[in-house]
This record gives sequence, C-alpha cells and structure tokens, in this order.
Amino acid sequence: MDLRVFTEPRHRATYDTLLTVAKATEDLGFDAFFRSDHYLRMGGADLPGPTDAWITLAGLARETKRIRLGTLMTAGTFRLPGVLAVQVAQVDQMSGGRVELGLGAGWFEEEHKAYGIPFPKERCARLEEQLAIVTGLWATAPGKTFDFHGTYYDLTESPALPKPAQGKLPVLVGGHGAIRAPRLAAKYADEFNMPFASVEDSERQFGRVRAAAEEAGRGAEALTYSNALEVCVGRDDQEVARRAAAIGRDVADLKAKGLAGSPAEVVDKIGRYAGIGSRRIYLQILDLDDLDHLELISAQVQSQLS
Repeated sequence: MDLRVFTEPRHRATYDTLLTVAKATEDLGFDAFFRSDHYLRMGGADLPGPTDAWITLAGLARETKRIRLGTLMTAGTFRLPGVLAVQVAQVDQMSGGRVELGLGAGWFEEEHKAYGIPFPKERCARLEEQLAIVTGLWATAPGKTFDFHGTYYDLTESPALPKPAQGKLPVLVGGHGAIRAPRLAAKYADEFNMPFASVEDSERQFGRVRAAAEEAGRGAEALTYSNALEVCVGRDDQEVARRAAAIGRDVADLKAKGLAGSPAEVVDKIGRYAGIGSRRIYLQILDLDDLDHLELISAQVQSQLS
C-alpha cells in the first residue's frame, strides 16, 4: 500500500509552507506529495490567499528529488487542454519524470466567480475532450503533428511538444458517478481515485471501473485503484481529539468517514481498503503546520504496511 500526502493549500498555505511539507514527505518515506487545485477556500477567504497548483509543483519539482508530484484534481475549467499539456510536460521535465496529472471537470462555482473564470454547464462533456487532447498530445510521435476537432476544442497541426520526461505520464480520473467516471477512467486513465468514500461505496465504484475497463478491452488490472481520505492520527484519545479540533472536525465523524484514531485503528482500516483492491491512499492533511502528525504516521502507520 502506497501512502501519499495530499494537501489543501487554499487553507492558509504559502509556497514556503508547502515546500516544508513536501520535504517532510520526502524525508519521512512517503510515496508522493499531491495538492488540490483551488483558488478559494470553502466558506470564505484567508490570508495569504491561494497558490497556483502547477506553479507550486514546478517549484517543488526543483526542490525535491524522489517523491512523485501531482494534483487531485486539476480543474478542467482553469486551463485550456493544450496549454495544460505543455505545462504538465514541462514540470515533468523539471522533476526528472516524477509528475502525475489528476484531471477533473471543476465544480466549485464560487471560485470561478471570484476570479473571473468561465463556469460552463457542459463541464463534464468538456472533460472528455480535455482528456483526449492531453493524452493525445503526449502520445503523438516526435516529428508528427496532432489534430483534434471536437465540439469544444479544435487543434490543427499541433507539434505536440514538449513531451513528458518519463514518456508515459500517469493520468488519474476519479469521482462517484456511476457511468461517466468509470467510462472515462477506462478509456484514458492509469489510476482511478475514489475520494472520501466508505469501503463499501469504494468497492461498488471500483467494480464499475473494472467492468468498464474490461468492456474497453484494457482489462481491470490495467488501472491502479486508490482512495483519498481525511486523516487524523494520535498516540492516544487526547491527541486525536486535539488534532480533530485543530481542523474543526468531530472525532466520531472522522472515524466514520476517514482514517482517524490510534495508529493501530488506522492500519486496520487501511487494511479494509486494501481488501477491496485499493493500492494507494492519499492522506488529506489539513493542518500543514503539524509536522509531528506526519512523523507519527510515518513511524507507526506506514511502517506497518507492506
């Protein structure tokens, strides 16, 4: 089971804070550092304000050496797909081939209004074209050009450059939708991520994705299956309660919906996700100043997972 650190930088985080967490992620043996792609905090705004996902990852690409870097999820509404393909490939080159792209439709309308970003009704239909374009550009052989003529985007004789350093850059698709998300994952993704869902709901959704992959002729095991879950671990009940209070959460709710409690409790629940085929957990960390939390997870949770 891979454990990855997943941050929400819109909650009061500067680049320097994210760099500190990314370096701790690397030093403590976690597999990757991922971040969300948002420009507004839910329920208001706080200083210092947002950081851009791909500008942040470009900086981290030059200041880390081992960990994978990526997004859960890049909002398809924020960037044109041709431009996004250039940006991600460049950051992958800057990292020496350690980048992964999670791409979603975009959903938080208020942040679009706040920063003057169009919020089209047909976001999900656009997402399919975006995935086709990004993956198509990267897959185009050097010296060849790429053309795409869709409903929303039109590319003619694109040189399809630059290319990712790692060749096949992993693409993640996720979501709870019963039809579109499994179909898009089966067609375009290397990994399917189920965000903030129970073991039972994850198992159902993984089953849909597996069936869609088989139908697409890829085979169910062509994809990696993963979960994103909020995490709150403590050495005792008091420490768990303190960490939950620091992020404005209820302990019972965290235990029901995420990974919370003692290291042993968290290891046991991760085992339940592993039992349904999840091979990777993105640990949503909200208190980015609490590096002791990461140290505890590394020492007493990650160390017990094979």
